[in-house]
Amino acid sequence: MATKAAVSVSVAASVTAASSSSSKFVINTPHRFLCLKRLSSFSSFSASALAIKCTSISNCSPNKSARSMEGFTTRAKASAQPLENADELIASVETFIFDCDGVIWKGDKLIDGVPETLDMLRSKGKRLVFVTNNSTKSRKQYGKKFETLGLNVNEEEIFASSFAAAAYLKSINFPKDKKVYVIGEDGILKELELAGFQYLGGPEDGGKKIELKPGFLMEHDKDVGAVVVGFDRYFNYYKVQYGTLCIRENPGCLFIATNRDAVTHLTDAQEWAGGGSMVGAICGSTQREPLVVGKPSTFMMDYLANKFGILKSQICMVGDRLDTDILFGQNGGCKTLLVLSGVTNLSMLQSPSNSIQPDFYTNKISDFLSIKTATV
Repeated sequence: MATKAAVSVSVAASVTAASSSSSKFVINTPHRFLCLKRLSSFSSFSASALAIKCTSISNCSPNKSARSMEGFTTRAKASAQPLENADELIASVETFIFDCDGVIWKGDKLIDGVPETLDMLRSKGKRLVFVTNNSTKSRKQYGKKFETLGLNVNEEEIFASSFAAAAYLKSINFPKDKKVYVIGEDGILKELELAGFQYLGGPEDGGKKIELKPGFLMEHDKDVGAVVVGFDRYFNYYKVQYGTLCIRENPGCLFIATNRDAVTHLTDAQEWAGGGSMVGAICGSTQREPLVVGKPSTFMMDYLANKFGILKSQICMVGDRLDTDILFGQNGGCKTLLVLSGVTNLSMLQSPSNSIQPDFYTNKISDFLSIKTATV
């Protein structure tokens, strides 16, 4: 299969790349992957971890050779088992990666038993890492949220999709003379600033309006080389049009999504439309698919494994979403534990239409304590 044009890979497709170095890969995820490219500027982690949707060769960093995707093999799995022996699972892994929304907290309310559970795991020498698709805060800002909730979590243990967007741009040597247009909130802006990138947009554009009249032409910055889209409570038509113009008219402009979550937990009372709704609007207007840096892309997983020097087989991913958290863990070759304290309930997990099965499931992470006690 030639790799000069965009390549579409569907569920369970087995593709052999007929390039100068042929390789075979199998993908069994609910996503299509377009423009399978090698980003050879990575010095510290595999380009195969990279987020995962490019729409054309021009969307990828220049002067990079094509290669096949690796590491996205999701095997057919037996039905998830209820967690009955917490001690055994704890002993089998070195690192626990926790999602935040729906696992640690809902909105601004801590889920019962979380502090005691985290303390117990730390007492056993386990490394704890917190990964969230929510891009509204930077790592520093998330550190303050953990502190406010009474949790002692170091900033270096927190990885948000806002950080992933900036880290991805650094990894491909995104030109410093190019700008990033942000459809999102303050977290993305802060991480881009820390990484040394020029940006525009964000909350500042939330109050801008377009006055449509005959002959009106909306101008945009021709130096924008990437549009980053995340969850945005200030989303409006101005941002849609500005981002659309950059992606469609600026040669090689990247379309990057922090995540495609359908819903999020802004409060503990109900689910709210997630970042996927903002990304979907830009997909619709540009007819392009984004490159996703948050879960279930393994970009953050490879980054973490490299940073801490840990084997992925020694990691357990704990989350409340099947199509992001659990798929993230499975794509990365980790053990997976689904908690039913967030988006997914038991009937959704056991539905015949659900093809994503974690290794284990339980009600909430504090079951680590109650299950342990019950088996003593």
